[in-house]
Amino acid sequence: MTSPADPPNGAGASGPGLKLLAVTACPTGIAHTYMAAEKLAQAAESLGHSMKVETQGSIGAENVLSDNDVSQADGIIIAADKDVDRSRFVGKRVLVVGVADGIHRPQRLIEQVLDAPVYEGDGSGAGRGGASGAAASGGGGGGGSKGRSVTYKALMNGVSYMIPFVVVGGLLIAVSLALGGDTTSKGIVIPDDSFWKTVNDIGSVGFELMIPALSGYIAYAIADRPALVPGMVGGWIAAHGELYDSEAGAGFIGAIVTGFLAGYLVLWIKRVKVPKFVQPIMPIIVIPIVATSALGLFFIYVLGEPISWVFEQLTDWLGGLTGTSAAVLGIILGLMIAFDMGGPVNKTAFLFGAGLVSKNPEVMGACAAAIPVPPLGQGLATLLRRRMFDDQERETGLAGLFMGFFGITEGAIPFAAARPARVIPANMVGGAVAGAIAGVASVEDNVPHGGPIVAVLGAVGGVPMFFVAVVVGTAVTALVTIALMSVGGGAVGASATAGGAATAGGAGVVGGAGVVGGAGVVGAEGGDSGAPSVMGEPVLAEVGGGGRAGEASGAAGEAAGGAAGARKAVAPQGVAAETGEVEAVPAGQVLSGYLTEQTVKERLAADGKDAAIREMAELLAVTGKVADTAELVRAAFAREDQGTTGLGEEIAIPHAKTDAVTAPVVGFARSPEGIEWGAPDGTKARLVFMIAVPEADAGDEHLRILALLSRKLMGVEFRERLLGAGDVGAILGVLGEIG
Repeated sequence: MTSPADPPNGAGASGPGLKLLAVTACPTGIAHTYMAAEKLAQAAESLGHSMKVETQGSIGAENVLSDNDVSQADGIIIAADKDVDRSRFVGKRVLVVGVADGIHRPQRLIEQVLDAPVYEGDGSGAGRGGASGAAASGGGGGGGSKGRSVTYKALMNGVSYMIPFVVVGGLLIAVSLALGGDTTSKGIVIPDDSFWKTVNDIGSVGFELMIPALSGYIAYAIADRPALVPGMVGGWIAAHGELYDSEAGAGFIGAIVTGFLAGYLVLWIKRVKVPKFVQPIMPIIVIPIVATSALGLFFIYVLGEPISWVFEQLTDWLGGLTGTSAAVLGIILGLMIAFDMGGPVNKTAFLFGAGLVSKNPEVMGACAAAIPVPPLGQGLATLLRRRMFDDQERETGLAGLFMGFFGITEGAIPFAAARPARVIPANMVGGAVAGAIAGVASVEDNVPHGGPIVAVLGAVGGVPMFFVAVVVGTAVTALVTIALMSVGGGAVGASATAGGAATAGGAGVVGGAGVVGGAGVVGAEGGDSGAPSVMGEPVLAEVGGGGRAGEASGAAGEAAGGAAGARKAVAPQGVAAETGEVEAVPAGQVLSGYLTEQTVKERLAADGKDAAIREMAELLAVTGKVADTAELVRAAFAREDQGTTGLGEEIAIPHAKTDAVTAPVVGFARSPEGIEWGAPDGTKARLVFMIAVPEADAGDEHLRILALLSRKLMGVEFRERLLGAGDVGAILGVLGEIG
């Protein structure tokens, strides 16, 4: 007997008869989603099947699969490196792989989907991310790499949702302290009956929620909505040490731990087989209650005791250091203050200093100098090397500078959570330097608070050396951060790119004509990989609009016609159909007029990537649409720091969203010798396109241009003709096929 999920009798991977569906999505750029969709569609058509591909991006899902499509489908391929809702595919064979697999081995995926498990809902069949997902993908060499990618994306998801709480809470607290605070022996205190006390309380609520948000959205990225409550409750418990008899909570490090514990605990519970009548209440009642209870009890009774013990031991140890070298004590306090920024180690040092304010204010002086260093240092780093950070991080850096001034160390947490191995050591080195200078100079702080604000309000003795300590410590943190990011490849998007490459199972030239190889090619536009709403891709259309091949005479022909027609339907303004037809475009204009004779260069003089970007920017400037060439170059460099725009196959598409241009503009140039662009397949870029769009047009238009280029450049014959074109006119003739 044939299962409803099975293909028609006689249908095979290479014969007529299958109606397939696919969903492609990638959080780190446009090219991968588009290429995967195109390659899957082409492979299906070559094997005699019809396929409709839904693509998901920040401009919304396009070519959405209908209920009718799903009901008639013989198999569904999900090639995605971000969350895709699978609830609509219950009862169907679902194959779950990374987006790179859709590019690299589409025919093999079509063969494998016939044997894929039937998806039966949450926790069964084609699993999400973890073991089930690996099984559904049919093994392959990317298992461990996929796990690494999921871990990175989950962490970044938590960080992206935490940042607004840090910024809003921190700034409200800082403003209320500045405008309503009074310097007292207990620190900077706001009178209870003051308006600014209310503002401070609101900010404190936002600040308290940042740790649960970090934990909750890490868990959410791993196991979806059922993990959100366990993650948030776990984060709240981690942040409130009084629940496990500790004077300090576990801070953001504890939140990261609870987030991953909650996520993977929920994944494990999802895999438990339960009766069908219980399945509807699993995600909304059973899983959240069981996971929240188990995680909460585990943290309080298992992890809480060691945290409390560490706090007590550190306090006793610091007490034994009283009277030792001021420099040594300052270094130790600075290291502790900067380590976990609000966690038990930080709180131990702070409370130790606060307890000695009346007897030995020099101890609090060392703490006060170290407290602002992490946020000030990270903020300074975003100013010194802007292109290493995405827009959100640069904004967080500015907020960090403000919070650092008011002694709010937690302003650096978003940076530390995103890159702990680079940021935490940098913070600690800077904190140690600031603490040592303040200790040697006998800087005094007469209130239990830190940051430049205490000096401005007159609570610090030895103000000049206090500011020297803060400035030097800040500079050290910023420079060490930049150095570690440069050496370790920690610029924003680099980790995402690495994760993407790992998911792809390594970068290399992909077999098959016209495939642009590699993962992480076009990098993360928003730096927010892993978040549910991230910059994505536009895209493809239905391939093969006819019914099941073989159901009526001429069905195969209808499928082929549907493929060509669908492709043409989504190709804006003159994009070539597969038949070779090219709609008329104005002479000398390509890509809706954004690329013209003015912006085409037969030969680049540059022999390096940076020089080539500058040369391309100057080429675009001749149109009069570039208001600030230097800023355009800076924006393009910033984009390169997020991940190489070298696609492989001798192609590079540097691009920038910047108000340095007044209208969208595209340039093209060739380099016969090739330019090293860091492409995944190791090839040098000989075909270089540069795209620049204003911020206001950076949504659909930016994505559309990239989509048109990435699709057309997949053709080997097209690239060969572009390389062989004799002059600018001939180049425009070839490029005119794009639109």
